[in-house]
Amino acid sequence: MAGTDAKEKAPATKVDIADVPSAEWGWSGESPKAAKAAAIFVIIALLALLIGNHQGKVEDLFCIGFAVLIAIILIRDAVRSRLAR
Repeated sequence: MAGTDAKEKAPATKVDIADVPSAEWGWSGESPKAAKAAAIFVIIALLALLIGNHQGKVEDLFCIGFAVLIAIILIRDAVRSRLAR
């Protein structure tokens, strides 16, 4: 009679499960395109917050500041990835 012990199946990734626990269920890595798309969406959302009926400009300054900061990070990432080639 065959044993009832379940055999552990080896993950289909090249990384060690001890280093990256998520590799066991199939995902291990980053998605640069998705991160850039999300950053662009956040920039647009922050700038869309400028439209409204608020009276103070402090909120506007914070939204613009964070949008510019994220844009600088995106530009720096694009420049660094092109220089690495």
